Amino acid sequence: MPMNELLGCRLEGRSGHEAGRVLLAQLYENRTGRPLPEIAVTERGKPYFADSDLYFSITHTKNHAFCVLSDHPVGIDAEEMDRTVSPRLAEKVLSSAEKARYEAAQDKNAALLRLWVLKEAWVKRTGEGLRGYPDHTDFSPDDPRIREIDGCFVAIIED
Repeated sequence: MPMNELLGCRLEGRSGHEAGRVLLAQLYENRTGRPLPEIAVTERGKPYFADSDLYFSITHTKNHAFCVLSDHPVGIDAEEMDRTVSPRLAEKVLSSAEKARYEAAQDKNAALLRLWVLKEAWVKRTGEGLRGYPDHTDFSPDDPRIREIDGCFVAIIED
């Protein structure tokens, strides 16, 4: 079995939450042959299976949903590649090393989106949640954990 399994879909009129749960149910049933178990939530808001040794993470954009199922703690995040973000965000959320990589990038908007999905996936994996500005990481826009799927940057981080 692969370490993690990923599914994605277009929302097509569904909410991101609804589409993500459909993907999760499909992944879980494909992996285990059983229906989706009860989902509980930690005090910080991280969802987990109450009675399973598998881990999952779900994310959605305005047009897509993605879900990953893993044997290890995992976090996923996605952004539409054509989304424009303010360069001011870089000042708030990037560490000094990340800022240097961002400044050196030819396509600063893409670099910032790629760094952002890594940061979001990381806080989802840790279960810390996004509290304040996540400026204490050391990611690179060319991190191999970022995939380009159907017009989205998708980052998966797992233990």
